[in-house]
Amino acid sequence: MTTGEHAERFTLLRPLLFTIAYEILGSATESDDVLQDSYLRWAEVDLAKVQDTKAYLARLVTRQALNAVRASARRREDYVGPWLPEPLLLDERDASADVVLAESVSMAMLVLLETLTPAERAVFVLREVFGFDYDDIAAAVGKSVGTVRQVAHRAREHVHARRRRFDPADAATTARIAEQFMAAAATGDMAGLLSLLAPDATWIADSGGKATAARRPVVGAEKVAAFLLDLFRIARRQPAIRIEMANCNNSPAVLAYRDDRLEGVYLIEITDKKISNCYAIRNPDKLAALTTPRRISRSAWSTEDTSRPARPLPRS
Repeated sequence: MTTGEHAERFTLLRPLLFTIAYEILGSATESDDVLQDSYLRWAEVDLAKVQDTKAYLARLVTRQALNAVRASARRREDYVGPWLPEPLLLDERDASADVVLAESVSMAMLVLLETLTPAERAVFVLREVFGFDYDDIAAAVGKSVGTVRQVAHRAREHVHARRRRFDPADAATTARIAEQFMAAAATGDMAGLLSLLAPDATWIADSGGKATAARRPVVGAEKVAAFLLDLFRIARRQPAIRIEMANCNNSPAVLAYRDDRLEGVYLIEITDKKISNCYAIRNPDKLAALTTPRRISRSAWSTEDTSRPARPLPRS
């Protein structure tokens, strides 16, 4: 087997492998590192002994992602202020056609997955999102099939109990609300903002202590609206600030630039036709990789792709 064949198989599956790593780690930067390390290991594999490339590489990437989670555990403990997943810039068409994929990379789901143990998170992602068999998952996480079944049940119940009761808004509704939100915030329309925010709307910011941001969540529609109007008022006074809209984690996102430097990403979560959460990522370390849209996937266009279709994520 040639190095070219190793590269060809890995490249074909890269969007899937990246998505697995990202959903386990919540970091695009760390996921890139995991894929690089995984490829170096893959390049040494005798392909004649590989019966299912997708399953083999998924196991390899999962193991490396779990190693990365353990290595970063201390950094998470010492983190200044709230910790949020690293935002993922997506192609507008990438996740929208796949409801399970779109929800699985949403900021809300990634924040929820942070409440699971690393093993529970890996098992949940591989089973509920990607539809892998228990045998493959057991090999990936280094546990027995029986244990993996128990972990999968526990993780599913945990997610089920903590997910919001309302379905995410459809694409047309999301676009309309995002447009109304920007118009109200830009013009200082308090009443307009309040009409868009859920009563318990929450603003949560991640700066890592490296940028100015609220250290504690802001809760309640009136408080969040006042906070937003202050931010936009400050931005209007600074001509160097430029605002763009983008799709991050399959949600509307405001990208704030100072000259050509990205200074913040603000994601808007919409449920039951109201803005339920605003996620602000200000830590410059988490913005560095937000340069070009990423490709994500739940499947591989390959004759070896024999895994069963994933079921819808558990709902409350």
